[in-house]
Amino acid sequence: MNPFSLAGQSALVTGANTGIGQAIAVALGRAGAHVICAGRSSSAKTVAMLDSGEELALDFADPMAAGDVFASRQIDILINNAGIIRRDDTVDFTESDWDDVIDVNLKSVFFTCQAFAKAALPRGAGKIVNIASLLSFQGGIRVPSYTASKHGVAGLTKSMANEWAGQGLNVNAIAPGYIETNNTKALRADPERNKAILERIPAGRWGQAEDIAQTAVFLAAPASKYIHGAILNVDGGWLAR
Repeated sequence: MNPFSLAGQSALVTGANTGIGQAIAVALGRAGAHVICAGRSSSAKTVAMLDSGEELALDFADPMAAGDVFASRQIDILINNAGIIRRDDTVDFTESDWDDVIDVNLKSVFFTCQAFAKAALPRGAGKIVNIASLLSFQGGIRVPSYTASKHGVAGLTKSMANEWAGQGLNVNAIAPGYIETNNTKALRADPERNKAILERIPAGRWGQAEDIAQTAVFLAAPASKYIHGAILNVDGGWLAR
């Protein structure tokens, strides 16, 4: 048996329309999984890149959006990638910007994991991979709700692992570093910020979405069956600096 194969498995990836989510979906597909690409925006381009895939319209602004998904079909792997960010000085941050980010990035992750577990626990098998952040460990600047949400994702990952590890569910998270995506385009276009970031990264380069994707395949595969509650930094050494 290939410990990195996902043949015969079904995976749901949230926010799979672009960036890291798209890369994860494609990598899971290459490993043999049937991939369900869920989110508010169309994932048609991602599905077209898969041998076996489909779209599922879910808006995670509603934290209960995935409540009925897992009862109607067997899904073996859940990747919680969907997320949003709002930026403003903390003294000016609005309740709306706080609630919107917490609902998508944290509350929906909890209730999606809960719905998945209700279906997976009776089978005694399942894999959850949450997408955390370097801001699960650091404070960031002008992103209080995002920072709080990603600290929360790390905590939830550990809490759920404590409850479910002995029942056959693996719950882990990936904390991406600075990755070349649309979300970081402005940073990379700023010569001073780009230089400062690269000088801090021991690997000397920005990460690629594929770096996160292959880590997700590992955490979804049998090879990681004894990994529970880990927050795996994929950051080129950023946090080690």
